[in-house]
Parts: sequence; structure tokens; C-alpha cells
Amino acid sequence: MAKILVVDDSALSRRISRQILEGANHEVVEAADGIAALERYFLEHPDLVMLDITMKGMSGFEVLQKLRELDPQAQIIIATADVQKSTRLITDEGGAVGFVTKPLTANEVLSVVHSTLAGEAR
Repeated sequence: MAKILVVDDSALSRRISRQILEGANHEVVEAADGIAALERYFLEHPDLVMLDITMKGMSGFEVLQKLRELDPQAQIIIATADVQKSTRLITDEGGAVGFVTKPLTANEVLSVVHSTLAGEAR
């Protein structure tokens, strides 16, 4: 079981992520925006972050960059509906270790989460 921080400004997306992850016996903490995500990361010390890209205020790209600056060992998976190759390239270059597309499916999320936790992502 891992502690996973789910960062998304959509309450529905956070709820779906929580159901999928808790169904696999993971502990879930949530943040609805970038500032809250950074705060929760350092308060909760999660094993993994599942991060949306498109958020109001601080974007997921900015959160990814900040987390990487503050903790180069952070394990971050991007969860987004933006399937453009450029988005994938930017997040890969930014240090994300996994990528899942919305709408989220349990199989895809758990596959990427478990391979990341096992050190096999990418």
C-alpha cells in the first residue's frame, strides 16, 4: 500500500482517482490546486503524486517543475485529457515518471501506479 497525492481541480476526477486507488488498497490524499499540492506534498510525504496538467492558478506543468526543484526524487505521474505529443514531451522532460489519459480507467491507472512504485515506469 502506498500513499498517493491526487492533484486535480475537478472534484469528479479526484473522486474517480480515489475510488480506483483505494480499491487497490492505497491511501489517498487530495489537493484541488497547485499551491495546495505543494503544501500537501511536504506535509504528507506521499510515495507518489498523480497530477493533472490543466488547473486554474498554478498549472500542473508549474507544479511538476516546483516539485522537481524541491524534491528531485519525487515520483510524479501525469493524469490528463490532453493527449498531444507536445504535452507528453514537456512532462517527460519535466521529470514525470508516468502518464495516464483521461477519462481514467482502473486498469491503466493501476498499471502505471504499480509499475512506478516498483521502479519500472517510463
